[in-house]
Amino acid sequence: MRAIRAASAALMAVSALVLTAPTATAAPGGGNAPFGFTVTPSTVAAGGRVTLSVTNCGTTATASSGVFDTVNIPSGRSATATVDWDAKAGATYQVTFTCNGQSGTTSLRISGATRNPTPAATVTRTTATVVPGGVRGGLGGSMAGVSTAELVGGTALVVAAATGTIYVVRRRAEDRQH
Repeated sequence: MRAIRAASAALMAVSALVLTAPTATAAPGGGNAPFGFTVTPSTVAAGGRVTLSVTNCGTTATASSGVFDTVNIPSGRSATATVDWDAKAGATYQVTFTCNGQSGTTSLRISGATRNPTPAATVTRTTATVVPGGVRGGLGGSMAGVSTAELVGGTALVVAAATGTIYVVRRRAEDRQH
């Protein structure tokens, strides 16, 4: 009976460790970027405009794609780009954001509809301020990586829980033998 309780406690401790182990996080498109980035809207018609935003980047960032010219995005701001008229309807293009020599990618889909052409494609900057650390609805907190402090703190809590469980089970077993 004592062996069953000890095995049960050990199984609970191992389960706690496995279930609380950190998982790998990645930026959209599979890149591990230490900064956040978005393309809004993510689906646009050929000739349409997209807003490019970067967060947690202390310098000017760039965004480039095969369907628009490279755009500089000032720190704390966003920029717009006009999608080329010859972008293939239904195709998906990669948009690469670069900040401090590191890059991340996301997708931009071209819808089947087209807009009326304008005489010249333009790139404009807006003065909208990007609030750092804002809520990223729908992502469940999966944008940021796990810091060393969070990893150490979580491990300490799991070890404390496992140690407490083993202590209680052993103490109960000792009390019942008298």
